[in-house]
Amino acid sequence: MPEFRKLIIALAVVALFAGLASAQVGGLPGTGSASGLPFTCGVTNGAVTPTLRAEGFTELAGDIVLICSGGAPLQIGTTIPTANITVFVNTTVTSRLLSSTTTASEALLLVNEPGSTLTGYGPSVQQTPCVAGGVQVPTVGAGPGGCVESVGSVAASAYGPQLGVPVNGAGGNYLFTGSPGANLFQGITSGNQVVFNGIPVMAPATSGDTLVLRITNIRVNANGITAGGPTPGAVSASLSLNSSTSLSITSSTLTIGFVQQGLSTSSTARNAGNTGSGNPTLNQCSGSSITSTSGTGGALGVLQFIENFSTAFKVKGVNTQNIPGTIYNSENGFTQSSITNSLSTSTGITETAGVADYGTRLKATFSNIPSGVSLYVTTRDVTNDFSASNATGYTTAQAVLVLAETAVDVSNVLPLASQTTTYGPVSTIPLSPVAINPATGGGLAVWEVTATNPNAIDTINFGLYAVYSSNPAANTPAPGTMSVTLSYAPTPSGGAFTSSTGSVASSSLTLPRFSDSLDITKSIGTFVLCTTSLLYPYVININGFDTGISVANTTTDPFGTAAQQGTCSLYFYGGSAPTTNPFVTPTVASGTIYANLASTLAPGFSGYMIMNCNFQDAHGFAFVSDVGARNLAMGYLALVLTRSGTSPEALNN
Repeated sequence: MPEFRKLIIALAVVALFAGLASAQVGGLPGTGSASGLPFTCGVTNGAVTPTLRAEGFTELAGDIVLICSGGAPLQIGTTIPTANITVFVNTTVTSRLLSSTTTASEALLLVNEPGSTLTGYGPSVQQTPCVAGGVQVPTVGAGPGGCVESVGSVAASAYGPQLGVPVNGAGGNYLFTGSPGANLFQGITSGNQVVFNGIPVMAPATSGDTLVLRITNIRVNANGITAGGPTPGAVSASLSLNSSTSLSITSSTLTIGFVQQGLSTSSTARNAGNTGSGNPTLNQCSGSSITSTSGTGGALGVLQFIENFSTAFKVKGVNTQNIPGTIYNSENGFTQSSITNSLSTSTGITETAGVADYGTRLKATFSNIPSGVSLYVTTRDVTNDFSASNATGYTTAQAVLVLAETAVDVSNVLPLASQTTTYGPVSTIPLSPVAINPATGGGLAVWEVTATNPNAIDTINFGLYAVYSSNPAANTPAPGTMSVTLSYAPTPSGGAFTSSTGSVASSSLTLPRFSDSLDITKSIGTFVLCTTSLLYPYVININGFDTGISVANTTTDPFGTAAQQGTCSLYFYGGSAPTTNPFVTPTVASGTIYANLASTLAPGFSGYMIMNCNFQDAHGFAFVSDVGARNLAMGYLALVLTRSGTSPEALNN
């Protein structure tokens, strides 16, 4: 019974694809009997419908395959009729334009799967672009004035001499012999549609034979599709066909991509050991430097990029991805070296159909970085910070730092940013040292993905370091929270394009391109003032008594403590606390003392007071006496409650 079920399923597949496999792809018209059926084409997906990144302006949609059957065979020498096939998409088509005059793009239509692994004459034929007079003619295709094709014969092929196959040139009512006809046609891209003009449509010879038309390299603006929720957004395509022969399309609408956010919202900044959340507190009075090849000085945290689905990170791919129907899972699509543009003025290289400019790029944009703070990043992915880089030859997802978000890989070798420092466990095997590089302009770092696992959710980590000198007297680094925005690259914020220019087809902009609309922003570190909190346990200004209150800023010392200055906030707790609570002192300079009376600060008060000073090494003294100190007087040191900073002072009270 199981074998019978398998047989039924196999027969159903064969019926659906009407002999797409085997020797029946591109049959031999004129050599057999007519099928007696109308000449029609059914539309199907070329493979599994891909998931597209919602951030992407130039996402590679799935192939569209037309399987045509029926019709009457043509006689030898007959000029093959043509059809214009238009693909309408529910978002903007962004396939690279290879001609700025005709808007011919990298979107291609292949006739009878040339160069594929299928059997039959059609798949065995060399991939040949439509050319007339030595130039490609996408505006007319195989129509008049283009690469006209006729039914004729080919003297030799992988299957021997062939009779009744498409050959180049206009024929006649005689045995017409020539070279195989063109089977690659460029699409004309505009707005949300791609038009393939002059596609030769020759009815199959016999019942069971098929004409297969594959449409590939359609890139779309997935950012224009609403994504999210339990049901992803969908990119749909509808086809129309205008033909000089009797040919129709059935079931002409299909889904060519599902849309989900590509970068997981769990992407974040973690602590330097990659064991928990990041955003450490950084004291203004404590500097940071990278001085050791074995420690973790300067380590600020780890930037963590996480896929939202398993194929969101892609390598660039190779420039020989030219087997129809193959899933390469790369930024490159179906590549065809014979279909190119003229020398690009934007990149300085000749752009080829299906070839992207780089693999997926991951960008960290830093903001609110105080003056005097320099950020460094690792030039490749790491396990955590410098103390534990990834082993050489490991097989998880990998990425390397590049010069800029739109820097093109001209030499087929990724342009690594200059590595200024090597830092890491140089004596530990198998771990290797990690190089670091300053964030570009102090606020940007971009890495390109060089390896992925398309069967798992990839996580890629990069070490982040901060270098700065302490100068509290000048209020640097200024208090505040630094942040990072994690995204793909390039995006409009990089300045190479805008949201409007990046989301439409272009002959000059690089591929891929992304939107800023789904960027993820996280805190990476907060600078705070160095402080000292003091407790004055008894303060009084009643019954003829008063309290003298003083605080000394002792940051000027012989121990190398950074000279600091700041104000002190006085919080009164007890009976008749003042209306203005806390009272804020003027700035207390380093090496000076501020003093005042309770009768001035808190008239009629009796209780205790906590003083919080915005500098370290504050020390207080109080003096309680009757007016004039004639009968009773006493003094005490304020208790040091808390203190932030790293000066050598060890005294707590």
